Amino acid sequence: MPAAVLDVDGTLVDTNYHHAIAWYRAFLTVGRTVPVWRLHRSIGMGGDRLVPEVAGTDFDRAFGDEVRSRWTTEFDRLIDEVRPFPGVDRLFDVLTDSGHSIVLATSGQPQHVDHFLHLLDATHLPRTTSDDVEATKPAPDLIKAALTEVSEPTGVTLGDSTWDCQASRSAGLPAVGLLTGGFGEAELKEAGAQAIYSSVEDLVDHITTSPFRTT
Repeated sequence: MPAAVLDVDGTLVDTNYHHAIAWYRAFLTVGRTVPVWRLHRSIGMGGDRLVPEVAGTDFDRAFGDEVRSRWTTEFDRLIDEVRPFPGVDRLFDVLTDSGHSIVLATSGQPQHVDHFLHLLDATHLPRTTSDDVEATKPAPDLIKAALTEVSEPTGVTLGDSTWDCQASRSAGLPAVGLLTGGFGEAELKEAGAQAIYSSVEDLVDHITTSPFRTT
């Protein structure tokens, strides 16, 4: 069975809008107002990609490191409000019982991922984070590193954003999309998702009777 390469933010835990608010507040500290909707459209990227995406490369050179540092502070203030999506524990069980190796591939910071995995009672799972690669999603580096982490030649990815799907496609892997991050079905398909489910629970209801695959 292929490895199950899982995103975390917006996929296993409900964080996308917390991230958008934290970025909004971080940009305000350097005098830049970026609409929250615009920030949400970039959630799923790592901070190395998000700042130039929404504010331009000149701004990133001048203020990017400061904004990214401030974002960490702002998100830390919100992190205790984060909750897992229903059904994640069942997802882990079903994937494991079906013979898939589970590995996490997230653009998140390691300390935040650790917090989420404690919420999910899943600190034992192997993972790759933003600290492990030079370029985060939508680059394929995290997904390739995740496969190396579990010594698997191939996998199927699960994510909630267009950036997850693009990263998977660039890595040569099929992607399964969830609507839990606020991205639409049509845009997930356009980005490369070969199957889309409304929630983790919806996905689990399908894979309890068939392997985790895109057809």
